[in-house]
Amino acid sequence: MADNSRRSFLQQLSMGAGLAGVSQMALAADKPIQGFDETDSGAKEDAVWKPVSDRKVRVGIVGYGVCRFGAAFGFQNHPNVEIVAVSDLFPDRCAALAKACRCEKTYPSLEEMVKDDTIEAIFCATDAPSHAQHAILCMEHGKHVATAVPATWGSIEEGDQLFETVKKTGLNYMMFETSVYRPDCYAMRVLYEAGKFGRMVYTEGEYYHYIDKPIDSYKGWRIGCPPLWYPTHSTAYHVGVTGEHYTEVSCMGIPCKQDVFQPGNNAYDNPFATEIALFRTSGGGMSRMLMSKDTPGFHGEVGRVRGDKGSMTGTKYEGLEDITGIELAKSPLPPGVPAGGHGGSHGYLSHEFVHSIIEGRQPLVDICASLNMTVCGIVAHESAKRDGELLKIPHYTI
Repeated sequence: MADNSRRSFLQQLSMGAGLAGVSQMALAADKPIQGFDETDSGAKEDAVWKPVSDRKVRVGIVGYGVCRFGAAFGFQNHPNVEIVAVSDLFPDRCAALAKACRCEKTYPSLEEMVKDDTIEAIFCATDAPSHAQHAILCMEHGKHVATAVPATWGSIEEGDQLFETVKKTGLNYMMFETSVYRPDCYAMRVLYEAGKFGRMVYTEGEYYHYIDKPIDSYKGWRIGCPPLWYPTHSTAYHVGVTGEHYTEVSCMGIPCKQDVFQPGNNAYDNPFATEIALFRTSGGGMSRMLMSKDTPGFHGEVGRVRGDKGSMTGTKYEGLEDITGIELAKSPLPPGVPAGGHGGSHGYLSHEFVHSIIEGRQPLVDICASLNMTVCGIVAHESAKRDGELLKIPHYTI
């Protein structure tokens, strides 16, 4: 799974490459959306990218909404990618996506684009409620597929359908969860896999995204949505570090005074803007994960891990045995591919997806990891609706 030297880990790295991608991610007349300005990738200093193949994966991209995610992950700059076609339901957005990706071929919908036999893989940067069904559609037409987060939107049944489609087709599926390539989470995973934490006793993941007014979205899907239906920025700090899954959860929700969370004011009948969940883990430990949308102040994603041999918070680790020789920085990206936002994770996610196809292997955030990071949040919200009732969580494994 998954590299800062002990010294370089504490330094700011690769700012130039990261900043190159910020301008295209900013909305007109608006400041960048939270997370897009976090471009420190934690990459190795003075390292040189070495190509492993000259093959170009033929990629289609769909979706250029409020976050402009269709162009934000650098597919159009990757030396192993040819952008074959792009699509968006709105003609102006489709044209803007085509320009950003330097692609001439466009389609008015994903349903039309999947029929293009020259496309090998599709990145779905569409609305969250459509992720599972769009991914299934792509795979039914023989395409590898990556989606933005989460893998399924409030529906365990659609998650199950997605899981069965991946198993049936044998195609690659990857969820683009940014936290797994944040410098801290990345280093945690490397140290865990080296056995430096020992048995993971306790982990925490927190995602703070203050919203004082609803963010525009396709058919208003973001308005009043349950916080832990969007859990993966937090849950990656356990599932994306250890590879374990959650078995049970008790979750409490905090009612919000904002109008959008009052009865009848959102499509989800959801009163909570903050949800805090306590999970049992398959490794015998505990994990506290939260998502909060109505608390101003500190924002972003942060995680902490504590094993029976030591712990780590952000860039600080304590109690670990000698880790000399363990490289904690990420390898460099190909020249011209910006690391992008959310902790310099964007470019690494697209690079991982493309190379999983070229190398004929599963990607880092495969279908099992994707659903194990996502479905636990759906169950957690149900627990919150039941005032913290302890509920079982489905587990996905192949």
